[in-house]
Amino acid sequence: MAADVQLLLDLLETRGNESYFGERVSVLEHSLQAAHFAEKAKAPCAEVAAALLHDIGHLLHHENEDVADRGLDTKHEEIGCEYLRQWFDDSVIEPIRLHVAAKRYLCAIDAAYLAQLSESSVKSLAIQGGPMSELETEAFLTSPFAKAAIRLRRWDDEAKVEDLPTLPLKHYLHHLKTAMPTE
Repeated sequence: MAADVQLLLDLLETRGNESYFGERVSVLEHSLQAAHFAEKAKAPCAEVAAALLHDIGHLLHHENEDVADRGLDTKHEEIGCEYLRQWFDDSVIEPIRLHVAAKRYLCAIDAAYLAQLSESSVKSLAIQGGPMSELETEAFLTSPFAKAAIRLRRWDDEAKVEDLPTLPLKHYLHHLKTAMPTE
């Protein structure tokens, strides 16, 4: 288990310094901030782990930062889930898989939420399908992980603050290890 966690931390440390798709933070800063907000909300370890790892798919695809400008959806949530499934169960995987859907859901039900999205997030929303239809929102809410995905989405949206002090990556080892199922 320790080697598995170290592999994840190494990926975040080595590739995480890349710019975060038009935002003023790196992928690593964004990940640490999302985990910070989850921890501050006293979320369970699985949700803190999901917050830390929710955008790991961005580190696994091989597209440049301008991917949204080219109108491409990398499906980073799916890439990340496929990769993380070898270590985590649905309590971590499903909120990550649903965090893009949660943005679409929130945009459909809350005009104020849509209005506060960053320019980059609005651009990716259009590529990801735009706000959900009424039928899509009903289907989304049937997932047992919809509420966790919505919480993750809100931490994701908060986690774009330039120079926000956060704890180091190793601080989250406990959450990652606790969220890994025992064999």
